[in-house]
Amino acid sequence: MTAAEERRLKSLLKDAVVEVLQERHDLLREALQESLEDVTMLRAIQNGEKTRLTSRKRIFRRLARAV
Repeated sequence: MTAAEERRLKSLLKDAVVEVLQERHDLLREALQESLEDVTMLRAIQNGEKTRLTSRKRIFRRLARAV
């Protein structure tokens, strides 16, 4: 593949990505939301590893009060 062909392919790919994001912004929103949820879960796990253990019963009592 020549350098000119590579530039053309790169340009076409960029245009396609931009078009998809403009027409289907929900896809980007969902991807960002999932990423944020993953980061939040990771931080919760890391924080949980630093704290003492608790019983299952206590966790479900807290969850019941939160709902």
